Amino acid sequence: MQNAESLSQDQIQEFLRSSEPIEFTSGGREERYLWVERVLAAQKYGELKKRERGWVRAFVRKVTGLSEAQSTRVIRAFLDHGAVRAQPYQRHKFAAKYTVGDIALLAEVDRAHGRLSGPATRRILQRAYEQFGEKQYERLAQISVAHLYNLRASARYRNQAAVFEPTRSTAAAIGQRRKPDPQGRPGYVRVDTVHQGDSAGAKGVYHIHAVDAVTQWQGVGCTEKISEAYLVPVLAAVLAQFPFPIRGFHTDNGSEYINHRVAEMLRKLHAAFTKSRACRSQDNALVEGKNGAVIRKLMGYGHIAGQHAAALQEFYVEHLNPYLNFHRPCGFANVSLDERGRRTRKYKAEDYRTPLEKLQSLPEAERFLKPGLSLRELEKRALAISDTECARRMSAAKAKLLQQCQTPALPKFR
Repeated sequence: MQNAESLSQDQIQEFLRSSEPIEFTSGGREERYLWVERVLAAQKYGELKKRERGWVRAFVRKVTGLSEAQSTRVIRAFLDHGAVRAQPYQRHKFAAKYTVGDIALLAEVDRAHGRLSGPATRRILQRAYEQFGEKQYERLAQISVAHLYNLRASARYRNQAAVFEPTRSTAAAIGQRRKPDPQGRPGYVRVDTVHQGDSAGAKGVYHIHAVDAVTQWQGVGCTEKISEAYLVPVLAAVLAQFPFPIRGFHTDNGSEYINHRVAEMLRKLHAAFTKSRACRSQDNALVEGKNGAVIRKLMGYGHIAGQHAAALQEFYVEHLNPYLNFHRPCGFANVSLDERGRRTRKYKAEDYRTPLEKLQSLPEAERFLKPGLSLRELEKRALAISDTECARRMSAAKAKLLQQCQTPALPKFR
């Protein structure tokens, strides 16, 4: 309607009576509000009496199709401000604390460390800022574990998963069938073997994985074959890398460990030899869980020929073992008993620390170390490089190694 604002009160009343069965619709919101503003201004709505205002309100509702509440709100805006304008839409949202750069930095840390659990990753971010002075981690060092998972679930982030399967045990009459009891002392290790698959009838390498029950200090080795002649020297080399004497040796019932040569080696170390009990799957669960979180996550499931065992052993000694023990946080559970005697494990954010940090937290930790070794020396090695930089170097060395392992061997000619 082009001249609606010029209608008189009588004409407005006549229009409403004659158009009662007719319904009107208006165009866009901007056009509708401008029309209402012109009509109210032309009719001098603020100076009208109550009855006259009612006719104008009815006229506005009829032509525009507004509801009573909408027309009241529009007229109130005109009376307050002398104009009717559409309010821009304003989305209510929280201020973004973590930037796109922070998400990219978190993804880089996760790629370097193999995407650890939230509390472990949070501890790495804190150490990067607090101990190694890397300023770019300032905001991420304050992140909560819950929000860290929120960032991981964002569109800029891609998830990875790893699964593992346990090995089957073999019964033998060597070693005591009981659960080890370290009583808070380091040196009681749990050991397991991880096989790197077969290909065309050829056996892959075997990873020897040892984990201390108290500090979660880890030692990883690699052997070409699992027979005693190959395994025992690698096992001895793995145990020699621990900073404290070996007081206990626990394994499942695999025949690679339950034999006289391993028992003789442990006898010389004065270490108690124990093995898992029947129907007690938790006896060796610590190292089996680490198999999936460390070995399978880093080395995968693909076949690696036995001829590369020596190169893998060198990689473990130079890169992987220092990373695991000095730079990769582990979770240490608080175990409590309920009224029925069942154990409950709970993990808190402050319970995540590296194996070296756990060793340092033990009372009189120095007395557990091997002669000639000190915590100061170990700490100096740990602080020589940041966690993430160590992870980057380890990942680069691993990628180069795996590429070498996938290269087919040249044929031999006689």
